[in-house]
Amino acid sequence: MSNPHTYREAGVDIRLEANAISALVQNLSYRRKGNYPMMGGVGHFAGLIDFGHLVLALTVDGVGTKMLVADRLQDWSTVGIDCMAMNVNDLYVMNMEPVAFVDYIATDRLSEEQMAQIGVGLNEGARLANVNIVGGETATLKGLVNGLDLAGTCVGVQEKGKVITGERIRPGDLVVGIPSSGIHSNGLSLARRVVEGQDAWEETLPSGRSIGRELLVPTRIYHEVLTLTAETEVHGMCHVTGGGLLNFSRLTRYGFEFTDPMPPHEIFTWIQDHGEVENAEMFRTFNMGMGYAFVVPEGAEGPILAKVSGSRVVGSVTARPGIWLNGAEIR
Repeated sequence: MSNPHTYREAGVDIRLEANAISALVQNLSYRRKGNYPMMGGVGHFAGLIDFGHLVLALTVDGVGTKMLVADRLQDWSTVGIDCMAMNVNDLYVMNMEPVAFVDYIATDRLSEEQMAQIGVGLNEGARLANVNIVGGETATLKGLVNGLDLAGTCVGVQEKGKVITGERIRPGDLVVGIPSSGIHSNGLSLARRVVEGQDAWEETLPSGRSIGRELLVPTRIYHEVLTLTAETEVHGMCHVTGGGLLNFSRLTRYGFEFTDPMPPHEIFTWIQDHGEVENAEMFRTFNMGMGYAFVVPEGAEGPILAKVSGSRVVGSVTARPGIWLNGAEIR
């Protein structure tokens, strides 16, 4: 290939997305009067509501263009897990316990087979996260939607004193990375562009799995978080989604230096090699093997390392702002 692939070239401009979201949020100034006010601002992984001695949290997310991978493989049985995971993992970041979920399906035409398979995945995701699916909405929007989109909203709850927002993060804290299960549900626009350019959907990776199947591996649900936060001091957490390492900037004004990143899965190595994707572009697009992270004071990492297979200290918090990978800033 003559030109390296980028996420922007594949149709997703992270900077434009951030600017567009800012343009939206700056007009969201109204605040409810009376009981149950909003806590904090907009922009963290979940929105918080003061409910007396409890805090409620809301998240919303979808599966994104991973749905096109499911269409390509004619297998929609796991995308419900992805939808659940993308929501509950954002709740875990703030130490919220997920309790209820609603789904939203938009399509240009209904298929009983697709809906049945999506239901299988949603049910499995609910089991893994111990969540009630309390309802949902299906909309047939021919002319507006081309294909099928799956999204959802999740409600979490926690005692007020146990909510973790990142405000306790300080320079010197350690970052403990937790492995991802694969590509999860982000960066698929770039991944698909590289795969389609190579016509490599059926190509077999060293593990023996085809590239198409590897892209469809469901997002890991980090249900062990609630147990770990009860056993050790945690100052902050991060769900590594679209934007890669840049997600850490949502936690604090301090910076992060990553000196010992987790080994990337073979799918990331394949995408980087065959798409000639620059290293910085990979780390600001994909999770690169680390789907979740704890930020803890030095000395508090032991229980996490002992109980989560594959976890490791990958870096630390610095007084210098920005996200740094082996001395180079990720922007």
